[in-house]
Amino acid sequence: MPKLKTKKGTAKRFKLTKSGKIKFYSGGKSHLATSKQPEKLRKLRKARVFKSGKELKAVKRLLPYA
Repeated sequence: MPKLKTKKGTAKRFKLTKSGKIKFYSGGKSHLATSKQPEKLRKLRKARVFKSGKELKAVKRLLPYA
């Protein structure tokens, strides 16, 4: 069976934690920041995690060796 290709765009955006969750950073903070509330910008700084669900399954399928 041939090797599976990793989706490179997905590999750049998502990281797998040791416990099997997927960590990623939210978008929406690179420009037009003056019109956004400071609380929102502080929340966007933090990483978010997929713990379970359909998104987690879909991202894991795109990262076969992660």
